[in-house]
Amino acid sequence: MRRWRREEAAAAAAGGGEAGAAGGEAVAGGGRVSDRLAAGTSRRGFLARTSAWLVAAAGGGAALEAGVEDAEAFHFCGHIYTTASCPHPTGLPRVDLRGYPLRARDGKPIDDLGRPVDRDGFPQDERGRRLRDPDGRPLPPAPRSRLCQEVVAERYDLRTQIDGSWYRCCGGKVRRLVDCCSTSRTRINGDASLRGYCYGDRRVFCVMYFQTQVPC
Repeated sequence: MRRWRREEAAAAAAGGGEAGAAGGEAVAGGGRVSDRLAAGTSRRGFLARTSAWLVAAAGGGAALEAGVEDAEAFHFCGHIYTTASCPHPTGLPRVDLRGYPLRARDGKPIDDLGRPVDRDGFPQDERGRRLRDPDGRPLPPAPRSRLCQEVVAERYDLRTQIDGSWYRCCGGKVRRLVDCCSTSRTRINGDASLRGYCYGDRRVFCVMYFQTQVPC
């Protein structure tokens, strides 16, 4: 309970709770040096702030104007590579509030094949029109699975759940980072698992994120 309250306090300090629909770019340009380097008040915050100071001291402002691909080379905004992403249809592990996959660059819902889908689950093209077969019939929906609770659990034969989370400021918006927890003593990338924001005897297996629209 105390850990949950700390999370809520961190979110409030960053500009509000977890609110708003998912949307926007996974990593946006501009912002403060500390924002772009995923600074925060929780774990690794000191390292992030130190890194920000070093970059600024070295005249590194121009380096921070790199594109989305370069920024994501550190894994994704708010998370430096230690634990790998949970399996995601298009790569970066962006999810909605229920843990279903979203396309990182624009927050569109996608199915397990990585295709944008409408509210009924039918695949769409980039203009929002349903995809059709050669006879003009809409292609049938494919499964759409929650990353932690379904994809990871089935693929790695684990009992998984989401316990806690932490927050970072990314591109001027609060981002919620989420640990997918299990009792496995190894992470998805093969290293020894860490406690992270998991409770009881569970440890972090992989990570994902939810992008809010709360300013920070």
